[in-house]
Amino acid sequence: MIHYSLQCGRGHAFDGWFASSDAFETQRGDGDLGCPVCGTHDVSRALMAPAVRTRAANTPTTDGPPKKVPVEAEPAEAAATHAALPEGDRQAFLDAMRALRKAVVDNGTDVGTAFPEEARRIHYGEAEPRQIYGQAETEEARALIEEGIKVLPLPILPEDRN
Repeated sequence: MIHYSLQCGRGHAFDGWFASSDAFETQRGDGDLGCPVCGTHDVSRALMAPAVRTRAANTPTTDGPPKKVPVEAEPAEAAATHAALPEGDRQAFLDAMRALRKAVVDNGTDVGTAFPEEARRIHYGEAEPRQIYGQAETEEARALIEEGIKVLPLPILPEDRN
């Protein structure tokens, strides 16, 4: 996976993860990339700072590997996973995710747990093309992606745990 900082033609900055640089170019060329804030498809890569390692690759850290928290973690555990982000960066990330979710909800139809089936029906031309959202198990989402169906799993936000 490759991480790019992206920017829309209106100046909104956001991040994207892609299988390769070719995958980014293909998605951009097909008009599949959209700004999570304003929805424009005029998206390009933004200037990024290089990742610079500050210690040798084989030098162990004193605090061990990062703690992995399962998706169904308790809120206190999940909050601890955010401690590595400075508060301003964490807030910017949460704001961007909220804006993305709002754009999905405002422009799509909630199909609930029928999401995998409805996504397939749309992809294979058995249903009217439209923007949808709903629920899918992780394995179902992976299967859709492997079939070439374009889906985007949304992260669980703090307010989703209330």
